[in-house]
Amino acid sequence: MSATVSAATLLLADDHDLFREGLASLVGGQPDLVVAGQAVDGLQALELALRLRPDLVVMDINMPLCDGLEATRLIRQEWPEARILILTVHDEDTKLFDAVKAGAAGYLLKNTSSDEFLRAVRGALHGEAPLTPRLAARLLEEFALLANRRQQNNANTGDPGLTNREREVLEALATGATDKEIAARLTLSLHTVKSHVRSILTKLHTANRRQAAALAAKEGWIKGRKK
Repeated sequence: MSATVSAATLLLADDHDLFREGLASLVGGQPDLVVAGQAVDGLQALELALRLRPDLVVMDINMPLCDGLEATRLIRQEWPEARILILTVHDEDTKLFDAVKAGAAGYLLKNTSSDEFLRAVRGALHGEAPLTPRLAARLLEEFALLANRRQQNNANTGDPGLTNREREVLEALATGATDKEIAARLTLSLHTVKSHVRSILTKLHTANRRQAAALAAKEGWIKGRKK
């Protein structure tokens, strides 16, 4: 006899009874899904999530007492393994980004179809991060903007983005130490030192060790050396 596969448990959190009960009916009609509990506000969602430990929480944003974003943050704070799928009417970028920051595993709009919702639920249960193509594009655009801002900030502050170990190697380079001497001084393999040196030259956009040491001294990136 084949083993019986248990159904995945869901907690539904939404303060609109008609919508939540409709979701419960949809989920209850699936052989692989079961509704473990229902919450009408964020605090109840928090309490039930921590008590029932469902496989997935489906969370609205606008709810009394504690909104869905705060409830998501609190649940993830107390139970880091929790998987939470936001299901909301909000199409604003800020809500999407706040949901991701709070620890949501996915973000869907309430105008999605039943089939799309069920696919998203099953995807979230299998470790995917359900997003509509448009929301995914927005998220990627925001990450690209953040990366660009970091690069600009680094350029404006003169920070070359060296790791702590690369800075140690750079300081040793500035004293005229050879790769072998640096390896002995920092207790590293010769191969690792050579790798750090290549990375330093790339990040500083210099052609050789002497140029790298001179630039580091000029910019004040070496301890005890000022511009």
